[in-house]
Amino acid sequence: MYASELEMKYFKEYIEPKLESGEIVNVDKQVKYLLQPAFNDMNGKHYREMNYISDFDITYSDGTFKVVDVKGMLKSEDKIKEKLFKYHYPNIDFEFIGKSLIDGGWVSIDTIIQGRKRRKKDKQSKLKGEN
Repeated sequence: MYASELEMKYFKEYIEPKLESGEIVNVDKQVKYLLQPAFNDMNGKHYREMNYISDFDITYSDGTFKVVDVKGMLKSEDKIKEKLFKYHYPNIDFEFIGKSLIDGGWVSIDTIIQGRKRRKKDKQSKLKGEN
């Protein structure tokens, strides 16, 4: 089962072919990572632990390990969880992945954002040049 249609497409279009070819040797879904333990504040109020649940934990045939979160768009809480994840697990490669045919298919969200900025800048430059 997948949390979203986009996750299912990523699995079918990116992961499955690489599993079949042997480039990917293992995939785990929905792995829980602790970002902050539960605690009580000075007034006794209890705060539950904060976890990150990965979309896919991928092990490649060369031994590379990556935690992937498939996104259409990033929300502000995604960036906070990314920072906490990278702080607590600095030796794990973590990446937000999205799909953009213009930017090369299944690529990092950073690549998509940079591509959008570049295209917007190019469009503005062309508009200025026409005036």
